[in-house]
Amino acid sequence: MSKTINVAMIGQGFMGRSHSNAWGQVKRFFKPELMPVLHTVYGMEFENPKAFADVWDWQNASTNWEETIKDPAIGLIDIVTPNFMHAPPAQAAIAAGKAVACEKPISATLEEAREMSQAAEKAGVESFVWFCYRRTPAVALAYKLVRDGMIGDIRHIRATYLQEWADDSVPFAWRFKKAYAGSGAHGDLNAHIVDMTRFISGLEVTEICGAITETFVKERVVPDGNMTDEELRYSKDIKTGAVKAAVEVDDTTLFLCRFDNGAIGSYEAARQATGNYNRNAFEINGTKGSLKFNFEDMNYLEFFDATRPRPIQGWTKILCTNAVHPYVGNYWPDGHLIGYEHGFTSMAYDILLQLNGQTPTVPLASFTDAYNTQRVLEAALISANEKKWVNMSDVK
Repeated sequence: MSKTINVAMIGQGFMGRSHSNAWGQVKRFFKPELMPVLHTVYGMEFENPKAFADVWDWQNASTNWEETIKDPAIGLIDIVTPNFMHAPPAQAAIAAGKAVACEKPISATLEEAREMSQAAEKAGVESFVWFCYRRTPAVALAYKLVRDGMIGDIRHIRATYLQEWADDSVPFAWRFKKAYAGSGAHGDLNAHIVDMTRFISGLEVTEICGAITETFVKERVVPDGNMTDEELRYSKDIKTGAVKAAVEVDDTTLFLCRFDNGAIGSYEAARQATGNYNRNAFEINGTKGSLKFNFEDMNYLEFFDATRPRPIQGWTKILCTNAVHPYVGNYWPDGHLIGYEHGFTSMAYDILLQLNGQTPTVPLASFTDAYNTQRVLEAALISANEKKWVNMSDVK
């Protein structure tokens, strides 16, 4: 008979749906020895957590996250709240000695991220951060190819994460307020590509320079009931009379960096890159070859083998949907494409493996790992604000 672990999810929304789907599907595709039970979902009263629970097959609904975390029946806490609400439930879960998974970035501030990392390490509890792109089969294959020496010594990394959704028609929400989000495109998107390239390359950033940020839409209309007067700096639109709030985070952030092996890199995140829906992409160049990936074409990894004779060198576009590729054998037959949601399901499986004392398919990000990614993001903001080189050893 399989062992089980009761999961409680703190939060709902888009990520709540993604995580609920993963916890519900993982036992159907992977058959883990440790089986998840969708025990309790927390949401605020106006979110109607009971309705959410009914749709996604959670056994219980709660409007009190503190009591939910204290419940002795719960073994794993999964946090999908807005960024500013990551630390309180995470710290409560750690204090209760429970495993905890959290969306990225793990906090709106570097200080809280450090405290979460230290608390998890001191308590000896398992912590996980949902950098789910690591579990895209093409990305997991890139990780393995680098480890196998297929591209040699890495010399250059270029990573971009471009979206277009945040034009001036989008109303104000928590993502545009610094106290709630920490930063804008930088924390939301650069967090993913910094983690993904650190994961694939095995390299760490040592210095950052040339950082620049910009907020193109300075104010956004506040929907009725969205936030209180005390929470926002309001101004009145003279033409429409609509209440507006100042946008306090970046629409785009770019920076350059150096890695611990001497390689150099560039990172770019944008929410107003017209024509790009979810272009999460990298190119990694080495002495023996290169790799390219774009999540908008997520089933493919491009590989250039420079060890082949010059006349037949060229980019090979690998369709990563065969059973020999990471995770794919648990889903569909060869050549049948997978999608965004499968990365979450695969990560749920790896979490269950690690909680059961087994080795995940590829390494998971812990709170400490995510804190080190957040240090890179913080260094870039310092570089942008002070217009200078920043040494990573100075960012703690």
